[in-house]
Amino acid sequence: MRIRALLRIYKERLVRKANAFAQFTADVIYDRRHGRGAEVMATFLYGMSILFSGIVQLRWYLYEHRIMRNKPLGCLVVVVGNLTVGGTGKTPVVEKFARTLHERGRKVAILSRGYKSKKEPLPKKLWRKLTHGEEAPPKIVSDGNEVLLDSEVAGDEPYMLACNLPGVVVLCDKNRVKAGSYAIRRFGCDTLILDDGFQYLPLKGRLNLLLVDKTNPFGNQHLLPRGILREPIKHLNRASYIFLTKSDGTRDEALLELIREHNAEAEIIECAHKPQFLQRVGTGERLPLEALKGAHVAAFSGIASPESFENMLRDFGAEIRFNQRFLDHHRFTRWEVQRVYKEAAHAGLEMIVTTEKDAVRLYDDIESEIPVYFLRLEIDILSGEEDFEGAAERICLPRNDVSKIAQPPFHSGT
Repeated sequence: MRIRALLRIYKERLVRKANAFAQFTADVIYDRRHGRGAEVMATFLYGMSILFSGIVQLRWYLYEHRIMRNKPLGCLVVVVGNLTVGGTGKTPVVEKFARTLHERGRKVAILSRGYKSKKEPLPKKLWRKLTHGEEAPPKIVSDGNEVLLDSEVAGDEPYMLACNLPGVVVLCDKNRVKAGSYAIRRFGCDTLILDDGFQYLPLKGRLNLLLVDKTNPFGNQHLLPRGILREPIKHLNRASYIFLTKSDGTRDEALLELIREHNAEAEIIECAHKPQFLQRVGTGERLPLEALKGAHVAAFSGIASPESFENMLRDFGAEIRFNQRFLDHHRFTRWEVQRVYKEAAHAGLEMIVTTEKDAVRLYDDIESEIPVYFLRLEIDILSGEEDFEGAAERICLPRNDVSKIAQPPFHSGT
């Protein structure tokens, strides 16, 4: 028993050190760290980003010249994504679009890769291949009637979308062509939404909705891993619609000029992620946002841009007395959750607040002495409402009118 306890402590220390190193690297990528160590890491990452850039450009060349081919599925495919990693507030936009299309009579399926979802066990995968078994079907997070998987198996974002979108099918698979065919064949879907699909080239999309975080559009303009760009800024030219997220309503001429330099035709829609209410984890009890005014709170999150979440709490008058940041999509350990709960209770705080995406990764059997809430956000269109409605109208054309939807040209930007 003593050896087992020592091994557990040793393992926890290793995990904490690994997480600390990963957080340090993320801080360098986002230019939050300075000093000699950060400079050395930045130089190394810059060299890696040159290699990554070459791979990205080669991949685009192969698709542009039809050496590698994308595949249409015979139905409407809407791509929602971004040029950068994380932080654009993509999930509320996917939710709003899926809900709008469903309410207008479309049979919608959201196709997600299920980032950090539970993988098929390797022995089972190998056995299936050795015995020439059929390829595993996509994970059905929701069949449109009920949610069938939890966040650990499905991934936090697909699970959250499934919970918030009754009537919409949600599937997870790295192979979105396979998942799309499955959605059409089994559920009769006529509209597919590729969640985080801007870089997924094997499946041909009719509309490309590109999200740009107005507070940090392209980071330091370096590609991964030195910066946050997945592909060069010039690839803005592939977008049919550009959503400027996290907008405060003010006009950013420099950003608009940069976008128009690479894409003169795309409709630009400004939107904000507007807090709606606080919802208690476990019970579903809701509190108005006024409850944050003057409240001493603990905040924790595992998202790409924790500053935006923390600033929202402060904007509503909360005083953050304890704050814990984790890496984006971090799967909390029991020890980490218990630590946050204990620290908040020890400090005598009134509530713990997290994001909706993080709330789905908490443990039902770990109780907190003080209430735990998540902040519910919804997308609010600030300008270009008619363009959003126009996009929905284009997608909601009768099936025999799909030919009226313009096929965007394939641009590599090279």
